[in-house]
Amino acid sequence: MPRLIGSRRWPRWLYNAALCALAPLIWRRVWRESSPGHPRRERLGLIETTPPELAVIWLHAASVGEVLAARPLIEALQGRYPDHRLVVTTMTATGAERVAALARTAENSGPLGEVSHYFVPLDFPGAANRFVTRLRPTLAIFFETELWPNLLHACHRHAVPVAVVNGRLSAKAMRGYRRIGALMATALCHVDWLAAKSTADAERFRRLGMAGERITTVGSLKFDIGLNHDVCADSERLRTSLGERPIWIAGSTHPGEDEQVLAAHALLRQHHPTALLILVPRHPRRFDDVARLCESQGERLARRSQGESVEADTTVYLGDSMGELSMLYGAADIAFVGGSLVPIGGHNLLEPAALGVPVLSGPELANFGDVAEVLHAADALTEVADATELGEALIALLDDPSERQRRAAAGRAAIEANRGALTRTLAGLAKLLRQ
Repeated sequence: MPRLIGSRRWPRWLYNAALCALAPLIWRRVWRESSPGHPRRERLGLIETTPPELAVIWLHAASVGEVLAARPLIEALQGRYPDHRLVVTTMTATGAERVAALARTAENSGPLGEVSHYFVPLDFPGAANRFVTRLRPTLAIFFETELWPNLLHACHRHAVPVAVVNGRLSAKAMRGYRRIGALMATALCHVDWLAAKSTADAERFRRLGMAGERITTVGSLKFDIGLNHDVCADSERLRTSLGERPIWIAGSTHPGEDEQVLAAHALLRQHHPTALLILVPRHPRRFDDVARLCESQGERLARRSQGESVEADTTVYLGDSMGELSMLYGAADIAFVGGSLVPIGGHNLLEPAALGVPVLSGPELANFGDVAEVLHAADALTEVADATELGEALIALLDDPSERQRRAAAGRAAIEANRGALTRTLAGLAKLLRQ
C-alpha cells in the first residue's frame, strides 16, 4: 500500500470502492430519470457501437438548464462540423427532452450535422469504459463542472481529447471538491483544455489541480444566447390572448419559493387587482403539488398543460409544460428568476433579459455570480430578499413603464457587450479536433 500513495491511482480506487458501496442508492436515484426511446441500460454504457467511418463529437450537459445554456455551442458545432455526429448526453430526463427538441429543430434547419442523445452512464469503471469504447468520440466536451473521474479516465485511456467548456466553479463548490482534492486533481489531469467563464473560476480550477497552461478564460457562453423568432412570435400571440392586464412570471421556482412568490402576488394584487402571475415550477414532478398549493391559497388557477383558458378572474397561469419557459418569459412585463430565494444558486438570468423583460431575483445566485455581476453593473437586475421585497419591486416597476423600458434596454445591451465566448470556445475546440 505505501508505494501507491504517490501514484494517481489510489484516489480513484477509493472512489470506485465508495461507488460500489453506494450502488443501490445511486441506481435507485437514477431509475426515475427515464425517457421514451432510451432504455435504462444506457446507464451502464450499453449503447450502439459507432461505425469506424463516423466521426463523433460528444458533449455532456447535466440537465435542462445546462442544455439550454449550451444551445449556442450545440448549434455552432452542428453548423461547423456537419460531417460529424453530435452526441449530447444528460443525466436527467428533462435534459433529454430538451436535446430532443434541439434535434427536431435541426431536422428543419437545413444542412446541419446530426444530433442525438444518450443518458450519460453511471460513473462506474466498467460503464464508463464501455460507453467510451462504443461511442468512439473524436472529442469529448464536458459542460461547466461535470467532472466524472471514471469517464475522464476512460477518455484518457482511449486517447480522446477532453475539453471542459463554460467552466465554472463557485467558492462553495470548490470547498466541497477540496475535501476530495486528490481525486479531483487526478481527474483534472485528464483534461486537455478548460475554457473558464471568469478569472475567478480559472483560479479555483487551478487551485483544485488543473494545470494553469491548460486553462483559458473565455467568458460565459450564456451571453451568446440567440433569439428564436418563432418563440418571440409565440410570446406575442400568448400575450395578446391574455389581454390588457399586468403580467409577471416566476420561472424555475423551487419548494419554499412558490409560497413566497404567491405571497408577493397577493401583495401586488392589492395595488393591481387584475395582475396575472405565470408560475413555472422547475421540475415537472412538482406541477401537481404547485397546482394544489395555488388552489389552497384561493388563487383562480388555469393550467397550460390542460389547455385551460385564462379568464378575467384567473389570477395564476401555471406553466406546467416542457420547453416553453422562454416563450412564457416573453409574454410577461417582468420576470422573477427562481432558485434564488432558496439556497439553490439561481437559474439563467439572461433568458428573460435577452427577450427584453426586466429581471428580478433573490440573493442566492452562486451559480450565476458572473452573470449577476454584469447585469448589476448595467443596472439591469434587481435583487430582493423575501416575498415583501419582491411584491414591492413588482409594484414599483408596474407603476413606472419608462423604468421597465430602461431596464429592458440595459439588459439587452449588457448581453450584447459580453458576447464572444462562443467564438473563443470554438477556436479552442478546433485545436483539439486537429490533434
